[in-house]
This record gives sequence, structure tokens and C-alpha cells, in this order.
Amino acid sequence: MNNILKLLEENKDKFVEIRRQIHQHPELGFEEHNTSDLVAKMLTEWGYKVHRGLAKTGVVGTLKVGTSDKVIGIRADMDALPILEQNDKSWISKIPHKFHGCGHDGHTTMLLCAAEYLAKTKNFDGTLHLIFQPAEETLYGGKQMLDDGLFKLFPCDVIYGIHNMPSLKKGEIYIKKGAMMASSDTVHIEVTGVGGHGAMPERTIDAAVVACHIVVALQTIVSRNVSPNEAAVITVGSIQSGDAPNVINEKALLKLSVRSLHAETRSLLLKRITEIAEGQAKSFGARVKIDHINGSPVLVNGDQAADFGIKVAAELFGADKVHTDLPAVMGSEDFAFMLEAHPNGAYFFIGNGDQPGSCMVHNPGYIFDDDIIIPAAAFWCGITEAYLKK
Repeated sequence: MNNILKLLEENKDKFVEIRRQIHQHPELGFEEHNTSDLVAKMLTEWGYKVHRGLAKTGVVGTLKVGTSDKVIGIRADMDALPILEQNDKSWISKIPHKFHGCGHDGHTTMLLCAAEYLAKTKNFDGTLHLIFQPAEETLYGGKQMLDDGLFKLFPCDVIYGIHNMPSLKKGEIYIKKGAMMASSDTVHIEVTGVGGHGAMPERTIDAAVVACHIVVALQTIVSRNVSPNEAAVITVGSIQSGDAPNVINEKALLKLSVRSLHAETRSLLLKRITEIAEGQAKSFGARVKIDHINGSPVLVNGDQAADFGIKVAAELFGADKVHTDLPAVMGSEDFAFMLEAHPNGAYFFIGNGDQPGSCMVHNPGYIFDDDIIIPAAAFWCGITEAYLKK
């Protein structure tokens, strides 16, 4: 295992440059054409059989060595965010309002770095599927790959994913067995009342007032319908209604983000949101239209796959660099769709550093630390060689 790190370190500069090249040319979900071209080209050069087109821009590279029928899948995401980057690095994004503010450029590079090593050494017996997924930030790219037949075309015994995480110690591995990341649902509530003049409210049904009552009532769901032992969040991130101060508006639109750590709690939250919105609107004589825009399930790590990854990480980095007591995270990740379809899998964090003042992902000032490329690639190489052991 120690040799993996030494050999990968020899090519660190090459993959740092690749990561920065991807960073300078970010692409949003389902638009990762150049990134996909780069990934496909490199995998082909290294001898992988390359399949393209799942979820429009997805890439799967397959390498079979030996005669074993064991199969492992490893996934990386490729898309950027619609954010204007704010830092002084020489490799800053060249495309305004597009920015790898979550480190998916790094995740892609980590897996490419491992891909080259595994293709050169071929120190395994079985089949390796490398899954480069688009549109994770939409929480939909993973589902689209599944709908397009990912696991039918590329069946796996076990699957793995990883994400960098600021605030955690650089290069160290973190995981929580069981439910690790929250489900995420986006819900829109459109209120329809009766518009009119701001001086004559008695002739109207003020959609803005109805919307405000709905917002307040929604706050009782977590506090009064969900057990204090459960984690749940309902955030009304946007309230839109009118532009003029002297107009009572017919329409108002609420945009909600809903998160939980258990499927049953998720169902309860969505049910109560509908009941409260409809009830509040009816009490004012208004109407509501409720749209479930999208949703992803709770990310649940399989115990067996998690234990296997923990063992490999401890052998690579030392047990003191592997943390299994990570609290559940209320952020979401659409690798959850893959784990829901294929429960024998696990998702890890690798620390991106805990320096004072460092930015969290999705912040305009976020910076991916290139020093974690090699440890993460080594983790992928170690898991592959251990699972597909000769």
C-alpha cells in the first residue's frame, strides 16, 4: 500500500496541472462537453474501454484485468456552479459566473490520477468501472445516469464515491456508517389570491399576506411534527410577490429547500408542507399550487462497503488518519441515487484543510487544495487493488 503513494507522488505536478486546466474552463450540469472530452481522451490513451452519452455528458471507463468476475465501480462528479469566483489564484476561472466552487474539478482529477496508475500497474484481477458523472449540483445527474441504464450496462458488486470537505484535516478520511447525508427536496408553492389597489385591501385576497402566514406555519413542522431525536430542515429560501408598494398582488411564490436524514421523516415533511399550505390558503379564500421540483434520497452507506473502505484507508494512511465518528451532514449529494439503487456502496469525505479563514464549498472564495489529489487517488487505487485482489 505504501508504494501506491510513492508512485503516485511522482506524477503529482502533472495532475495538479490537469486539475487547474479543468478549473479554468468550468462547465455547468449536462454541459460538461470539454471536460468529458478530456476524460474520454485520457482514459482511451490508457487502455480503458470508454462509453459516452449516459446523462448526455457522462463517461464510463472500463478496464478488465485477469479472469475474476468481481467488479468495482468508482464515481467522480464533473460539473461546476453558477458562481462568480473570488480569489487571486493564477488558475482562476476564465468564464464569468461559472466556477468549480465545490471541487468537482478535483474529484475528476483524483479519479483520473488513479486511472492512470491502475492502467499502468494492472495489479488487480477483475473489472473496474470508472464513472464520471455530470450534473451533481442539480441533484439529478446521478438519477439520469441510472435512468439511462448505468448499472444495467455496467453492473458492479460494490460502488464508491468521495468528496473533499473544508474544515476537516487535510488528506484525512472521514465517514459515517448508515445515513451520512440528508435527502433534499425543492418545493415551490404558488399562492393565488385576488389583486387590487393597495388602498382598498377589503376588495382583495392578498397573496403576499397568505404567503407570509404559510412561511410562519411551516416553521411548526420540524418543531411540532418531527421528533427532537430526528434531524430535519425546512428553509424558505425565496419569497416573490410584486414590485410596487401600492399594489396588492394576486400571486406569490415560495421556494423551499427540505432536508432530512430518514426516508420516513422526508415523507412526513412533504406531506405536512402540502397540508399546511393548502389549509392556510383556504383560511384566506386563496388557492395554492404545489410543485415538487426535484428531490434526492438520503445518502445511506452500506456497512460492509464502509468497513472495507475504512480498512483500506487505515492501511494506507494509518488508523489515526481515518475518522468514523463524523456527524451526519444536512447537505445533500446525488450519489445517494446510486446507493439507493445499489446499497452495497459507501461515500467518504477527504479533508480539504482546516486552516482559519478557509471557505466552505459553494462559497465564491473556496479553494480546492491540490495536495489532496494524491491521497484521494491512492485511496481509489488501494480500494481497487484490495477488492480485486489477485
